[in-house]
Amino acid sequence: MTGKILAGLIVVTALIAGVALYYLQVYAYYDDVEVTENPVQLTSLVTGSPESIVANDFQGIDADSSPLRYRACFTTIHSHAMLSETYVPYDDAVPLTAPNWFDCYDAIEIGEALEAGSALAYMGKADIIYGFDRVVAIMEDGRGFVWHQLNECGAKLFDGQPLPEGCPPPPERN
Repeated sequence: MTGKILAGLIVVTALIAGVALYYLQVYAYYDDVEVTENPVQLTSLVTGSPESIVANDFQGIDADSSPLRYRACFTTIHSHAMLSETYVPYDDAVPLTAPNWFDCYDAIEIGEALEAGSALAYMGKADIIYGFDRVVAIMEDGRGFVWHQLNECGAKLFDGQPLPEGCPPPPERN
């Protein structure tokens, strides 16, 4: 009888730990991104600096636990033709998945649209946090999506390899 009680306690404890772990991974650390006057920026081909674009219906989430947890959705009035002539394209954009409850962002749909050419990716801001670029993808219908993506400098730094030519010096670690 004692064995059955002990086994039951182990199962209940494991179940509670599993539910807590799931909640912590999917919900606990995310916060809404506060909407600022200019929530979406793209890097200009002319100046090399980020410039604000029209971004309506902005929704964003972020977490302090990782720079890769940033996701945002918005709509814009800008056409692909105007954006392509004005802003720096982002090669090898790979949208990262978002939690299921963040409905406006579908990484599979965005990735397929990028491959098909019905969405174009732009540099939002290089090294928004050292080693991570802010990437903005905009669909033909005006829907836009934002995420952070590990860049070449960050990938080498985190792998412990020498930094490639042209990388800024990494920040001091405390």
